[in-house]
Amino acid sequence: MAENGTMVTEFVLMGFRLQAELQIGLFFVFLVVFLITMVGNLGMIVLIQTDPRLQTPMYFFLSHLSFLDICYSSVIVPQFLETLGTDKMVITYERCASQFFFFTLCASTECFLLAVMAYDCYVAVCNPLLYAITMTPQTHLGLVAGAYAGAIVNSVIRTGCTFSISFCKSNYVDFFFCDLPPLLKLACSETRPWEWVIYLLAFLVITTSISVILTSYLFIIQAILKIRTAGGKAKTFSTCASHMTAVTLFFGTLIFIYLKGDMGKSLEEDKIVSIFYTVVIPMLNPMIYSLRNKDMKEALKKVFNRMRVSQTE
Repeated sequence: MAENGTMVTEFVLMGFRLQAELQIGLFFVFLVVFLITMVGNLGMIVLIQTDPRLQTPMYFFLSHLSFLDICYSSVIVPQFLETLGTDKMVITYERCASQFFFFTLCASTECFLLAVMAYDCYVAVCNPLLYAITMTPQTHLGLVAGAYAGAIVNSVIRTGCTFSISFCKSNYVDFFFCDLPPLLKLACSETRPWEWVIYLLAFLVITTSISVILTSYLFIIQAILKIRTAGGKAKTFSTCASHMTAVTLFFGTLIFIYLKGDMGKSLEEDKIVSIFYTVVIPMLNPMIYSLRNKDMKEALKKVFNRMRVSQTE
């Protein structure tokens, strides 16, 4: 139900309430960011698939991370750009629910995948002689399949709970996509039972993933401290440095949005943080993993050398 007593069949995304000149400027900024994200992550996938040296479990997981970042951006950014270009955007109830589902799916899968990548780092650093036996093709395929399966279950339940709530206060969503905090502000029915389920799922997904990551890095740090030479320590640490950076950025923003005590009370603040993990982080991940990774840099050099040779011919 909306304010006039009719059923809500569409929502109006308000986005950022800025001056027209600023919105136009932001439109072009985020368009460039979106294009960089698409090119960077697609480039990572192609590079990993075509270079024989990158046919390892670590890069297999990384290719899926790039795929998720492409999906993440595709679910959020085009609509965000439309909102910036038109000042506000009308979205159907069904499309809002679909966006909510796929956004949750991408975020949940990335949580689980980052945990899987931490486990992969643990095996590579702490049990290098057993790495090939432990991380078999069946194992890393199973780990990725498990990440997607767990995320699908979470997304179905979370979306079902959220859209079981009656929306009647208004159909104006003070956000740039269909996310939980702004949608809860429109509820007119009792939301507490649904909120408990939704928050519990978010807590379980985030804390389970972080627990695996922290446990893995605890053993990794212990292994690094046992190395006597400074060069050996630095080399071993660099193996997982990119992953640690990605984990810090991603989980830091998720915790700020979904596990803080005043969830949804400051939507303007939430908008800025949400832009960081839905728009900026997917752009940064290819840079984080390529600029600090020797194998990726060598693979990129190989591609550039081929391009130079073909141009001279």
